[in-house]
Amino acid sequence: MNRLFRLGPVLRARKAQEDAARGAVIQSRQEIREAQQLAKRRALDLAGADAPSEGTARAMVASMVARQSLAQSLTNAHRMIADAEDVTREKVAELADAAKRRRAVEMMAERHAEMVKHHDLKVDQANLDELAVTAKARNASRGLDGQTEERAHLLRTGAGTAADREASSRDAALAVHATRSQPLDLTDAATAIAARRGDLAEAVRHTEADPADPT
Repeated sequence: MNRLFRLGPVLRARKAQEDAARGAVIQSRQEIREAQQLAKRRALDLAGADAPSEGTARAMVASMVARQSLAQSLTNAHRMIADAEDVTREKVAELADAAKRRRAVEMMAERHAEMVKHHDLKVDQANLDELAVTAKARNASRGLDGQTEERAHLLRTGAGTAADREASSRDAALAVHATRSQPLDLTDAATAIAARRGDLAEAVRHTEADPADPT
């Protein structure tokens, strides 16, 4: 199987898109804070600009125009806050969508990694099974089996009980006896010994009857 995840470049691209969307959210939230600070300053400026109660008409008009300008700036600052909040909500939605798309490809990568791992485990198990079969066939070709190996081990090491060692020795002796091609004939040996004894007895009687005969 292909061990390399084919959608690796796609996953990297999705992560980059998610990072970019996260950066946009951070930037839009910073814009909200800046708009809020501006609105706060405009509110303080408007509060400090009291309407003139006396003076020339021109001065009073100028003061009223300045207050209207500050009020308009405050309104614009609040509008900037609202716009920044709308943009932030859009950026957050884009970030969520980017994270969802990245996670979809990431899950595919995880499934692929799991398949590779499962495949490797199957290959390792097959190799172990093949080694076991090969070892068994090699032992069978050498004429070895479990029982023979166990008895040979008992004879070599002296392991087991006395009865086990005696039984193993007896089996070994019987195996050696069974391998002899011709059994011993004790009858011929006994006959030869009896004949030899007869010859010796005859020689003794002959000597006693004729001592002068050297034979």
